[in-house]
Amino acid sequence: MGNIKIIKGVFDTKLELEHAGVAAGFPILTDDYSHETLDFNRDYIKHPEASFYGDVEGDSMKDAGIFDGDRVIIDRAVEPRDGSIVVAWWGGEGFTMKYLDLTHKNDGYIELRPANDEYPVFKIDTPEYFEVWGVVVHLIRTFERI
Repeated sequence: MGNIKIIKGVFDTKLELEHAGVAAGFPILTDDYSHETLDFNRDYIKHPEASFYGDVEGDSMKDAGIFDGDRVIIDRAVEPRDGSIVVAWWGGEGFTMKYLDLTHKNDGYIELRPANDEYPVFKIDTPEYFEVWGVVVHLIRTFERI
């Protein structure tokens, strides 16, 4: 069931990049170049002490646009809500990443739902063997290894 490997990140180093708009349609003029900077930690990591990377293994979240080999940023300080993509520990099997479905909470259970019809929905009715470990807040995808 485990489909994510958790990695502690170092979020105190600033990575500043010159930022320019990238045209995905018509080309843009170089005069439109912006001199703003991107600080990965400021812009993407809201709770450094509670943030982790996760390396995605498998295709259970492919219909959510999360693929094998992607990296996600998980924030343990974010409160999960119905529909959140979460990293959860369940039944001693390890970590898994799924949608959190709270619509049956009043019936005494919740569900972890994959974003791929080839995988089962997990019904969680024994909370002592379950923990929402963190909420996926960002996706990082590498298109070409250098």
